[in-house]
Amino acid sequence: MGLQNAKAYSVKRANILMLGLDCAGKSTLLYKLRYEDDFLTMPTIGFNVDMIEVGKDFTLTFWDVGGQKKMRELWSNFLEDTDALLYVVDSSAKHRLEESRREFELILKHESLKNVPVVVLANKQDLPGALNAEEITRRFKMKKYCSDRNWYVQPCCAITGQGLAEALQRVATFARHYSKSKETFTTLKE
Repeated sequence: MGLQNAKAYSVKRANILMLGLDCAGKSTLLYKLRYEDDFLTMPTIGFNVDMIEVGKDFTLTFWDVGGQKKMRELWSNFLEDTDALLYVVDSSAKHRLEESRREFELILKHESLKNVPVVVLANKQDLPGALNAEEITRRFKMKKYCSDRNWYVQPCCAITGQGLAEALQRVATFARHYSKSKETFTTLKE
């Protein structure tokens, strides 16, 4: 296998870590991305793993980890080898926004997630009083916490699928760039 092939082969897959509080809509989003139909989901105890092909040569593996308080203590076990973080926020649950932001801030401080690109999904845009992307960007202090990485806030609705195609594209692009830059760095170190 020549170097050309090795290079082409290497950026074929990426790991996407999907986090957020319980009931933010992570599993529903994943089903909608994968199967494009509605699915009755149960609270995730543990995690779901799903693979989605983006384009003909790129596969994203989504790790959808439960967001209950007990599960959040285990989030750090999933950070190794992440090429992008997809953080899901229930934009309509204003009473849980601060809790969600705190968890987000904590997870970004991990060494394993240094420079890892972030896409925040402002989910449940269909619900009355849901905060828009600008508001989530402000409340989550994105410019402050993500100054060292690529980031984007995507408004979406897991039930209707609105905004999901854009979110998937964004995550794929970020992950592809990130895994390429990781390789370049590894090659330089060798």
